[in-house]
Amino acid sequence: MNKPVYKRILLKLSGEALLGKSSFGIDSDVILLIAEEIKEVVDLGVQLAVVIGGGNIFRGMQESNVRDIDRTSADYMGMLATVINSLALQSSLENIGVDTRVQSAIEMKEIAEPYIKRRSIRHLEKGRVVIFAAGTGNPYFTTDTAASLRAVEIRADIILKATKVDGVYDKDPNVYDDAVMFDKITYLDVLNKDLKVMDSTAITLCRDNNLPIVVFNLGKRGNIKSVITGQSVGTVVEG
Repeated sequence: MNKPVYKRILLKLSGEALLGKSSFGIDSDVILLIAEEIKEVVDLGVQLAVVIGGGNIFRGMQESNVRDIDRTSADYMGMLATVINSLALQSSLENIGVDTRVQSAIEMKEIAEPYIKRRSIRHLEKGRVVIFAAGTGNPYFTTDTAASLRAVEIRADIILKATKVDGVYDKDPNVYDDAVMFDKITYLDVLNKDLKVMDSTAITLCRDNNLPIVVFNLGKRGNIKSVITGQSVGTVVEG
C-alpha cells in the first residue's frame, strides 16, 4: 500500500459538490461517498481538515427570487449555509466511525466549537477531522480565502481543491474541446491568466506562504487518496 507523502492537508470542497443530480440542497449519497473517501485518507494516518462552500444552499435561494439583499447580509447568509453543509458532513463522517469536530468562525456554541487555532491543531493531532465552518467570519471574503487562511494557520502541507474537472485548464473544458490541462502552473500564472482556480486573495495568500495547491476531480473515486500518496493527479499550483 502506498504511504502518504503529506502529514496534514486541508480539503476544500465547493457547496455544489454536495448537490449530486439535484439543483438545490444536499444529496445524501454524494456526501456519503465524500465521507468514505475522507475516511480512507484518515485511516492512513493523515491529519485532515475541511472547508466547504455554501453555494448549494445560498445560490439556490438566490435563484428562487430572493433579491434585494445587500452584500454584507448575503455573505453572512452564505456563511450560515456553510455551517449547514459542515454539520451534514460531520454526521456522515461520524456515521462511518470518523471522529470530527466542527469549528465555526461565527459563535454558535450549541452546534459547533468556536474556531481556535491551537484547539484545531490538537484535534488533528488526535486523528479527528476538523471541519471549518462560516468562512473567515467576515463578509467580502470567500470560502477559498477561508481555506487558504485556515491551511496557513494550522500549518497544512498542502491544499486539495476539489472540482468537477480533472485540473486547471487554459480555458473552460466544458466549452472548448481544445482546452489544455496544465500538470503544473505557478501562482503568478494563475493570477495573470485569471484562471479561476481560487480567488486572487486565496492564491496570493498561498503564494506568500509557499503553500501548494492540487486541483483535482472529486468525481473520480479514489482521487483524494491518490493525491496524498503522491500519485500524479490533477494540477499542482506552486512556485
